[in-house]
Amino acid sequence: MSAEAWITILVLVAVVYALVRDLLAPAAAMLAGTAVLLLTGVIDAEEAFSGFSNPAPITVALLYILAKAVSATGLFEPLIDRALQTGGSARATLGRVLPPVLVASSVLNNTPIVAMMVPHFLSWTSRHGKSPSRYLMPLSFAAILGGTVTLIGTSTNLVISGLLAEAGYEPLSFFEITVVGLPVAIVGLILVIGLAPQVLPDRTSIRDDFGTAGREFIIDMLVNEDGPLDGTTVELGGLRNLSGVFLVEIVRADEIVAPVRPEMVLHGADRLRFAGRVDQVVDLMAIPGISSTESEQFEGFDTSRSSFFEVVVGATSPLVGHTLKGFRFRGYYQAAVVAIHRAGQRIDAKLGDVTVRVGDTLVLLADPGFRSRWRDRSDFLLISPLGEVPLTPRRGGSIVAVATIGAVLLAATGVLPALEAVLLGVMIILAFRVLTPGEAKNAIDLDVILTMAGGFGLAAAMQVSGLAETIAAGMVDSFGSVGAIGALLGIVLATVVLTELVSNTAAALIMFPIAVSAAIELGLDDVRGFAIAVAVAASASFLTPIGYQTNTMVYGPGGYRYTDYARLGAPTSIAMVLIILATVPVFWGI
Repeated sequence: MSAEAWITILVLVAVVYALVRDLLAPAAAMLAGTAVLLLTGVIDAEEAFSGFSNPAPITVALLYILAKAVSATGLFEPLIDRALQTGGSARATLGRVLPPVLVASSVLNNTPIVAMMVPHFLSWTSRHGKSPSRYLMPLSFAAILGGTVTLIGTSTNLVISGLLAEAGYEPLSFFEITVVGLPVAIVGLILVIGLAPQVLPDRTSIRDDFGTAGREFIIDMLVNEDGPLDGTTVELGGLRNLSGVFLVEIVRADEIVAPVRPEMVLHGADRLRFAGRVDQVVDLMAIPGISSTESEQFEGFDTSRSSFFEVVVGATSPLVGHTLKGFRFRGYYQAAVVAIHRAGQRIDAKLGDVTVRVGDTLVLLADPGFRSRWRDRSDFLLISPLGEVPLTPRRGGSIVAVATIGAVLLAATGVLPALEAVLLGVMIILAFRVLTPGEAKNAIDLDVILTMAGGFGLAAAMQVSGLAETIAAGMVDSFGSVGAIGALLGIVLATVVLTELVSNTAAALIMFPIAVSAAIELGLDDVRGFAIAVAVAASASFLTPIGYQTNTMVYGPGGYRYTDYARLGAPTSIAMVLIILATVPVFWGI
């Protein structure tokens, strides 16, 4: 290999390592890798910044605005409510709700769709005593499957289309991917609806612990040295029969005392662990002689006017990798963390010292305006009020419906390119003030856009350095013993694995040049089949909660374990791979 190829492979390994270990956000990793390749002379400035002039990132940004308008006006909420109120078995409910989700996700960004529907499902399951784990993962999978159907269904499809144009080929047409994506979506949806009630276990979500009936949680208090409770008994100190609060245990040095006897004498620096309702626990801080170990978190809160929110931490959140105390959460967000849910279990440790991870679900105590301040930011994938209905939909639903349907029809019929059609729809929405310019700007996930734009330079380096050709030749040698189908299988499997390790967009950017080089190495007349195989495989992330944003969004609210995703995701992924291998050769002459 050339020196440029070695530099590229080192940069590629560093980027993938940073993404897998969550050392950098995807956008930062991609842009840093492209910058190194530019500075080392592997690519020139035009190649490094080609993604910023490509239509794909701009189209995705506009689709975020369109999806935000649909969510804000509640276009789908009447349909959701009717589907959930009809009743029936879990399979029947999924059969009514998921097909519309799939159809909507085929033309809209699926992240806002899932964010809009999760609170509905949580409220409905809470009222009817059902486990949300039977519904939320299928919701995410249906949204992902819908993204494989059309060009604008997901950012991955637009990335592949943009990369094709950058490489000198025709970009994808609106329905070109449909011959592969639609069978994947239909078969996948049938599997999800049929298998979910059987293979997904009932999990306890955080709402079962913090519902409107109890809102019970655990908090630690310290006995003040030389205070009025130092040296007195639990009963004489008034801690025996508190309203709505129970003294669970006492931690003294390395000793844990439980259950706590009324006659036990309290000492200074004893840690008292209480369980009870949030409003009652906060009142503990008014008792002379004890103070909260997290007192700085609750100072200044009027609990009678505060609300509880459930938020999910995403991969691009600045919280990831930091402790709540180190991040100064209370001051930054004007909210107090009541509890943390991780992998289906509530963390009862000292909250300030817990390092936040991707997928963590936090229960917050904040003023009612918290959701409106942070719902369009990347800090949290999902913000859902506990025990409350979603925000009241605003007016303008008919305008959004016309703008959205018009944009889809114009792009689908080829009257306008996808970019121009979606831009027209967004201009109509802004002209009628359905969204303000500020709301439109905040609706865009800048990390996704920068990941796409920055990744074009990395893909160009793989091509011009010869690295993609070298890797493709190796894959053809390894899998090509059974013909082009074997090489296609290798490309698809590598894409599936990479998607679960990093992200769908990053996987598509890395695998596209390898797939094109493999098609050329095999002497195929048309490389598009391999490119579309990468697009579908990169979009369909079903095996882990971190491979796709919607999977992360439902991780905490559904109370899932990490391995739960493979229960439903493995058969769905196998079906997807088999359908790609069956359809791509037919339509692209492999």
